[in-house]
Amino acid sequence: MTAYLGIDIGTSAVKVLLVDSLGNVLDSHSETYGIDSPKPLWNEQNPDIWWRATCSSIHALKSKNTTVWQDIAAIGLSGQMHGAVCLDENGTPLRPAILWNDGRAFEQSQTLNRICPNIGHVAGVPAMPGFTAPKLLWLHDNEPELFRRIHKVLLPKDYVRLQLTGTYFTDISDAAGTLWLDEAKRNWDDDILGACHLNRSQMPSLAEGNENTGALLAHVAIEWGLSQDVFVVGGAGDASAGGIGIGAINEGDAFLSLGTSGQIFVAKEQYTANPDAYIHAFAHALPNRWCHMACLLNGASPLNWFASITSTPIATLLEEAESHYDIHQTVYFLPYLTGERTPHNNPFATGAFDGLTAHTQRYDMAVAILEGIAFSFRDCIEALNQNDHPLTALGAIGGGTKSAFWLQILADVLNVSIHKYQGSETGPAMGAARLAILGHTQQDIEAICTAPSVERVFQPNRNRHSVYLKKHAHFGQLYQALLPTNRQETC
Repeated sequence: MTAYLGIDIGTSAVKVLLVDSLGNVLDSHSETYGIDSPKPLWNEQNPDIWWRATCSSIHALKSKNTTVWQDIAAIGLSGQMHGAVCLDENGTPLRPAILWNDGRAFEQSQTLNRICPNIGHVAGVPAMPGFTAPKLLWLHDNEPELFRRIHKVLLPKDYVRLQLTGTYFTDISDAAGTLWLDEAKRNWDDDILGACHLNRSQMPSLAEGNENTGALLAHVAIEWGLSQDVFVVGGAGDASAGGIGIGAINEGDAFLSLGTSGQIFVAKEQYTANPDAYIHAFAHALPNRWCHMACLLNGASPLNWFASITSTPIATLLEEAESHYDIHQTVYFLPYLTGERTPHNNPFATGAFDGLTAHTQRYDMAVAILEGIAFSFRDCIEALNQNDHPLTALGAIGGGTKSAFWLQILADVLNVSIHKYQGSETGPAMGAARLAILGHTQQDIEAICTAPSVERVFQPNRNRHSVYLKKHAHFGQLYQALLPTNRQETC
């Protein structure tokens, strides 16, 4: 039985899936790690933690799956997008990686938008602090000695690829999130690179998600107990990998991702940009496919934050919220703990509770968090509808989809049916595994990238949606009222 590995380098954990040739999950393992925030707006990770967590996950899977282990033929990678991994000529990181949710490069984003006024149409979205390009311009301005030593710039999953194969590659979908890619041409853009004082020799080679990017290095194959014939395909950024894992590859296929961050993803057969709405128009990980994405920096992470500061398990918070739920409660929460992208492009936006009284309980605050994140997704839906046909149904992936209560709130707020799939929590790692299957077998894309079986459909309730529309309007007014007047809203 031929088997494959899908490895997802996430923000808070590595997840590895072992699947068969049909994409059925045989086993999985995860290893968690943290984020360093040495200064306000800064979020960093040491790239070596991704490699250590990957190796630990592999050894855990190997010990439990000895009979199928030698049948592994190919590996797919997915990972958190936009991170800046700067390497010297020996392939050694020059500093911690600057992550997707880092907001330090707001001035450099303004500079890029001024120098490259057409960047939103070429690269799919205007420059914002989370993307890779402004981060490198920040390094040029603030760490010039280090900047001069940069030999290659990689994305997080591609640092793991380098350890696996010794090759410098990225896939088209992850390259799309750097802002250095001409999305329509699916190639590096020399003008935008030049605006960041870089050139394409410092970029990794480009591959489609199902293309071979190199075989395992001998010492890795020995350590992992695999054949040296095992190769690594291009893979995908986590958003596109999630789409492939859930079968969102054709025009109009759409899903909602509720992980640390949040996205609404719509597959497209042609490249069209809508930069004014801060919709990300990016290349998909499969040839001749693109996507539109509305992206939230704050997906399920505010709920994790609240669980941490109240020393309460998330499961308990969700149980309390559901048992005491009152749609007419007047506690609101702005979930902008790490700024926000769509539709505000505001790294300075902050979180806030509103409507607290002496009678407010923990469950009221938990409900407000769930609703606040749902209202942010409503902002995304409205931005997407400016450029796409109105969405009526969304698949759902990510850790937040474990809560049926939350999925029903999302269906009611968004006024769309939410389809929860079996195994939907596997997400991007499944997409990575499917790309490995495609790269090895050359099977038809449509045959492999199918939608999983539907576990449950959450239909919107018209009456609750009417109430939520009014609450969403108040949510927007709160954002404007509480926006700090001494900070720039856009960058």
